[in-house]
Amino acid sequence: MARVHIDKRHPGSYRASVKWATAVGHDAEQAGLDRILIELVNVRVSQINGCATCLDVHVRRAMKAGESERRLGVLAAWRDTELFTDTERAALTLAESVTRLGDDAAQDRAYAEAAEVLTEDQLSAVTWVAIAINAFNRISIVSQHPVVPR
Repeated sequence: MARVHIDKRHPGSYRASVKWATAVGHDAEQAGLDRILIELVNVRVSQINGCATCLDVHVRRAMKAGESERRLGVLAAWRDTELFTDTERAALTLAESVTRLGDDAAQDRAYAEAAEVLTEDQLSAVTWVAIAINAFNRISIVSQHPVVPR
C-alpha cells in the first residue's frame, strides 16, 4: 500500500520544517562549523536511520561542498580510519549519540568526548543539526519517498 506523503498532505508543516532546518544550518555555520562537517553529520545520521532519500540528497550536497568520495565511502566506519579531523570526530560522536539516544551514561560519555573539542556553540549546533536531519529522515521514511534515477 502506498503511503501518504506527509510533506505533500500538510505542506505548511513541511515548509515550517524546511525553514527551521535552514535556521539550524545558519546557526551551525555561525558557530564555526563548515558545510562539509554539517553534511557529514547529515549523511552519518541518515546512514544510521536508513533513509535513502536523505542519503541521496546529502551525499550530493557533501560532494558539492568539496567532500571526497573516499571519506564518504568510509563514513559508516569513521572510527576505524584516520581520515577525519578531531572536530569532525567530535561532531560525529555527538550526532550518533543524539540519533541513538542510548542510556544516560552513554549520552554523558559521548557529550564529554565531544566537549573536549567543540565549543558550547558548536555542541549546541551539532545537536540541532542531528535533531533536524533525524526529523527529515522520519518524514521521508514514513512517507516512503522514492529515490529515483537521475
